[in-house]
Amino acid sequence: MKGTVIRHEPFKEVVIMECNQFPTPDDLARFANISVGGRPSGIYWAEGVTFIYYPIPITSRTVAKHLIEEKRVYWAFVSYSLMPKYQPRIETKEKLIVPVIDMSTSPLFQKVAQWLKEHQIEKP
Repeated sequence: MKGTVIRHEPFKEVVIMECNQFPTPDDLARFANISVGGRPSGIYWAEGVTFIYYPIPITSRTVAKHLIEEKRVYWAFVSYSLMPKYQPRIETKEKLIVPVIDMSTSPLFQKVAQWLKEHQIEKP
């Protein structure tokens, strides 16, 4: 197609509204299964962190403006657990099998994982 221009414009900012750390990847897998009503779901992995996120839908003009003009995306909720070595699935003691998607090639997911590791919830 003559005259077609393709360019990549990555997000400049991810805003995480709520964050919850689980003690183990198994606990995160259980939560992921429950949070989607028992339907099959996956967990993302990058930089030694497994996580799931729930983006705020782009239904308002304000959110769309932030996304398009400012390259800012809002995630309402992120749940995560540390998992130093990638595994393609997590199998819990209840025999729940949850796929783990390796997103280590995504610069965005790498940065999110690094941020989650640096901002771990302090244990009492």
